[in-house]
Amino acid sequence: MNFHREPITFVGKVNLKVQNLHRSLAFYKEVIGFKVLEQTECFATLTADGKTVLLSIELPNNVVPKQGRTTGLYHYALLLPKRSDLAKIVQHFLEIGLQFGSSDHLVSEALYLSDPDGNGIEIYIDRDPSEWNWEHGQVDMAVDPLNFSDLLSGGKKQSWKSLPAGTVMGHIHLHVSELKKTEEFYIKGLGFEVVNRYGTQALFISDGKYHHHIGLNTWNGVGAPTSSPNSVGLESFTLVLPNEEKRNNMIAQLKSIGASVTEENGSYVTSDPSGNRIILSV
Repeated sequence: MNFHREPITFVGKVNLKVQNLHRSLAFYKEVIGFKVLEQTECFATLTADGKTVLLSIELPNNVVPKQGRTTGLYHYALLLPKRSDLAKIVQHFLEIGLQFGSSDHLVSEALYLSDPDGNGIEIYIDRDPSEWNWEHGQVDMAVDPLNFSDLLSGGKKQSWKSLPAGTVMGHIHLHVSELKKTEEFYIKGLGFEVVNRYGTQALFISDGKYHHHIGLNTWNGVGAPTSSPNSVGLESFTLVLPNEEKRNNMIAQLKSIGASVTEENGSYVTSDPSGNRIILSV
């Protein structure tokens, strides 16, 4: 979990737009195991430890369903503390008859599903970083079948009650419209480094040699448009920075490449070239 604390820059919170707040809250509480921290008619914040917000969901005015083939969220990823936690949530999904995907990425073991609005979710655990294979500054990742018999062999069946308190927002993966300007924005502007190039269609970037804090892909098509502001999907995500100095440097770097940074309600907000909104938080 050292990749999600100072002095690393990491994704702290993801903010989503949904069509039906009560339906989404039922899913996030009963299926995923979040606790509600704050709730109004049109907005709610969700937590694993009872104090840190990992996810917020909001109901926009005149909301429209998720639009296909646009930029925005591919998935956000919840990182569980232990492998036994992943086994428990697998058993929970099987018990409630939930359909989900899975993969062994070498660096991690992951499950994939969507919320009722089609917002993509990954739930995963990391292998020990000593097991990650680095060559020429790139980390090996794959899309291999997950070994469920091994995962579920670790002892007695335990019921899933809620997300463990140590759960963090492990990473976010975004649809973007192209990769050249996008890479410049995230590397020169935000200060991340490329740790894996997946062919010509995806980049994985991180701080502090994590396997990735952000994934970026053009799988919805080069030139994919930004979705409308009132459509279901990603509203924004928050990058957590260790101090004001790093944020000031980041703002200067963003401005030097022509990216805009605005102040909104005491927060600094920027957008990548595909319109994905990012809140810079200390």
